[in-house]
Amino acid sequence: MTQDLDTLLTALYVKIDDSIRTPRWRGRPPLLTDSELVCLAVAQVLLGARSEAHWIRYAR
Repeated sequence: MTQDLDTLLTALYVKIDDSIRTPRWRGRPPLLTDSELVCLAVAQVLLGARSEAHWIRYAR
């Protein structure tokens, strides 16, 4: 099950990263890219997390 989830999230990230054009920034780079943030949000919905607190407990 874990390998299937890893594969799904990797494929999801690649698809999102190919679709999103990230603007260039000045100064320090962000801690998370737009693609990473969208991938986490989609994974949260797909895995059925009821709240942010539930998602953070699950993600650890």
